[in-house]
Amino acid sequence: MSFDSSSEYVIEVEGLSKCYQIYENPSDRLKQMFFRGKRQYFKEFWALRNVTFKIKKGQTVGIIGRNGSGKSTLLQIICGTLNPTVGKVKVNGRVAALLELGAGFNPEFSGVDNIYMAASLYGLTRLEIDQRFDAIKAFADIGEHINQPVKTYSSGMYVRLAFAVIAHVDADILVIDEALAVGDAFFTQKCMRFLRAFMQTGTVLFVSHDTASIKNLCQLALWLENGEIQKEGTPKNICESYLEAFYESQQGKSTTIKSKKIKNNEEIIRVVDQRLSVINNSNLRNDIQVFGFDPQAASFGKGGAWIASVKILNNQGDQLSWMVGGEYVAVQIDVESIIYMHNPIVGFFVKDRLGQTLFGDNTYMAYESAPVEVHPGKTLRATFEFYMPILPHGDYSIAIAVANGTQKNHEQLHWVHDAILFKSETSSVATGLVGIPMHEINMKLI
Repeated sequence: MSFDSSSEYVIEVEGLSKCYQIYENPSDRLKQMFFRGKRQYFKEFWALRNVTFKIKKGQTVGIIGRNGSGKSTLLQIICGTLNPTVGKVKVNGRVAALLELGAGFNPEFSGVDNIYMAASLYGLTRLEIDQRFDAIKAFADIGEHINQPVKTYSSGMYVRLAFAVIAHVDADILVIDEALAVGDAFFTQKCMRFLRAFMQTGTVLFVSHDTASIKNLCQLALWLENGEIQKEGTPKNICESYLEAFYESQQGKSTTIKSKKIKNNEEIIRVVDQRLSVINNSNLRNDIQVFGFDPQAASFGKGGAWIASVKILNNQGDQLSWMVGGEYVAVQIDVESIIYMHNPIVGFFVKDRLGQTLFGDNTYMAYESAPVEVHPGKTLRATFEFYMPILPHGDYSIAIAVANGTQKNHEQLHWVHDAILFKSETSSVATGLVGIPMHEINMKLI
């Protein structure tokens, strides 16, 4: 490892290889010690072979690959917790890593002790840790568990504490393995907001099996397979090649098929998906659990108004604790005005667990020619009616915002990051970030 402040690269990996010696029996290790060089009692397993790449300052780079492809080994070598067999790594800057669950923590120590130990390993002094302790504790948000041994923690609490530490050590480079998958929805959204802010200036090395995450978060992608880099390039191209290879490994070589032009471009009017009655009476029905509005959720704004209530309703106006993908819903938002608003804009958008915006809207276009004036002390209600898309299994949240002005020039009064959480329990989605009810699906011989 070395440091060079003049280099445009923060990570330089050259000819990196890692070999493990695999012994069939424990006694073979002892034999190898006595017969060193005369006879080999082990098999070689090369986890990495001749890996070479460079990462520039400020880049977010994704590494994708199947289990056993060498991703974790590569990250450990970059972080300095594992030595390479051949090759070299140069790292210019302070690296903070969230690798396998609980790595670096002493299970017998309390959360407090582990904060001080882990932060000191990143180069912080005792005084610096003292100054940041309250912020780390608030970010982790594990309550009195912070005084208990971490061996009593759940997997989610491990991640909370580990991420809270690396978020406050002034790192230049963040290395993130897929540990965030075990966090709860609120904490994952908090982490993604931190990551997206960090990406503005810092460098992130992100490992995932999820091609959507790689495409959404990264500017460069590396595809690792059997310890070797198969391909390097844009996330879109790399993820497409990775998926093609994955399916080929399952079902044989792909064939390129040229599509023909559609004869007619008829306008489709959405009515009802004929399959919904069948799907909604099966175990594929997209059941979505809705959690109540959290007025204490993280938020920001100038404070001229505040979001007092957010509800999801059915077409009878009843508040929903469960909803079904593909069915009618309404998002109802009540805003209490503190100042005079000459042109209020209320909006929402739905995010997945990575903070990717899936869909949303606001009131500006509908009321651009006839703004609704709101005087101090009055309540403004905005309602958005739509058919809920069919959501893949997972956690989601709705962000709500109210502003005053125009679409391009406005004052943000109140923005609630995760006003409502909901969880998609089951789904019929075949692919993509969301599914939509089809107007018609037809197949026949012609």
